Amino acid sequence: MSLTRPAAEGPTDPPGRPARRVSMADVARRAGVSAQTVSRVSNGHPSVVGSTREQVLAAMRELGYRPNSAARALKYGQFRTIGVILFTLSSVGNSRTLEAIVDQAAEEGYAITLIPVAVPTRDGVLGAFTRLGELAVDAVIVIMEIHLLDAATVSLPAGVPVVVVDSDADDRYTVVDTDQVDGARQAVRHLLDLGHRTVWHVAGPEESFAAERRATAWRTELEGAGRVVPPLSRGDWSAESGYRAGLALAGEPDCTAVFAANDQMALGLLRAFHEKGKVVPRDVSVVGFDDIPDSGSFVPPLTTVHQDFTEVGRRCVERVVRQVRNEPVGPGTTLVPTRLVLRASTAGPPA
Repeated sequence: MSLTRPAAEGPTDPPGRPARRVSMADVARRAGVSAQTVSRVSNGHPSVVGSTREQVLAAMRELGYRPNSAARALKYGQFRTIGVILFTLSSVGNSRTLEAIVDQAAEEGYAITLIPVAVPTRDGVLGAFTRLGELAVDAVIVIMEIHLLDAATVSLPAGVPVVVVDSDADDRYTVVDTDQVDGARQAVRHLLDLGHRTVWHVAGPEESFAAERRATAWRTELEGAGRVVPPLSRGDWSAESGYRAGLALAGEPDCTAVFAANDQMALGLLRAFHEKGKVVPRDVSVVGFDDIPDSGSFVPPLTTVHQDFTEVGRRCVERVVRQVRNEPVGPGTTLVPTRLVLRASTAGPPA
């Protein structure tokens, strides 16, 4: 939207006449560049040299100029806006992924329109996609379990590029995901290599794709090593659910190592073991998943699997913007690697 130029910055308008809106030509004259260069800067085009870009941006600030997004959309057929559909911001993974998407979109010159799904029901998902069709967005990133899309039998607006985050979408969409399987495998292998006979697991909710990927990898790694697979405990990602699971596991004499499907549940485990007189890692070792910023400040600091949420966000935006530009981006899944972060919550089994 163009803004009125302060009177002191431009040509004097006749008394009583509304101040003239600042034009792209005004900015070009002030910056000493062509109007085409100003247009490229306004549209976030990567071909503009950094010093020239700063020169144009400085002229825009001085004159109070803002690009007219509506006019630009009519001219170029783009709104420079990406819609993001997601179910919840309460989970660490979703909130950090969204933060990364917002940052990367800004780097590409795009704004974000958030389209939350209040309740993960068929009607809730359908309502979000209906709103999407009414909004001025060039593309959409979906942070939602794919089974919710299937259950709602939604149809995306024709011609809208889509990237799905962290879901089992096979080849129907372009998907970006953390390598859940390898992350869980690293966690289990680390505990077995320390000498533990087996590894117990506190999994996330059954409806979660990520939770099921991690639980399947846990089971497969134990079976591949010829170890007994203990009964699986089920949580809901919260520290409270990890605490409840930990109270039960503290009564299992053979439980010397636990892999929790996220760091919040691992935090609950640490509390439960402490209350039951179990010393971590002397009596029982604990590994989490996510590497949230506070995990290094747990007592003891938590060994965990690091997810690169920044890279997930970067790749989501990069792939959806390439689709907007009509560059080839096929369906299928891109996996972002994980790595095990070793801290003080793991050690060999008790003698």
